[in-house]
Amino acid sequence: MDIEELTENFSFFDNWEDKYQYVIDLGRKLEPLDENFKTEEWKVKGCQSQVWLVPHFSEGKFHFNGDSDAILVRGIIAIVLLIYNDKTPQEIKSIEVTKIFAKLGIEENLTPSRRNGMLSMVAKIKEYADLK
Repeated sequence: MDIEELTENFSFFDNWEDKYQYVIDLGRKLEPLDENFKTEEWKVKGCQSQVWLVPHFSEGKFHFNGDSDAILVRGIIAIVLLIYNDKTPQEIKSIEVTKIFAKLGIEENLTPSRRNGMLSMVAKIKEYADLK
């Protein structure tokens, strides 16, 4: 799935409850992170739930794996990874994730703590991109 397909999928939903359920469904489909990575080293600071994010860099592009102990947050991770996976560091730095979340119609419905958690994940991804 890519951003266009994700945006199209979200366009089918008329209300937040349906979008919320779709985000949860995305979280259920997220590949679980190996327990060996669920350590402080890979934990994202600034998230109310526990969130782990592991970068892999190969052939000039990043691929991330992530997980959370909260099902809705797993869905948010799935969306964030869809946005940032398989991108170059320069592409990662140029993406404005809040505009994408607004286009999906979920930005305005995230609680402040979930929004801050999402932004913490994005900041961590951009931090990895800055290192390359």
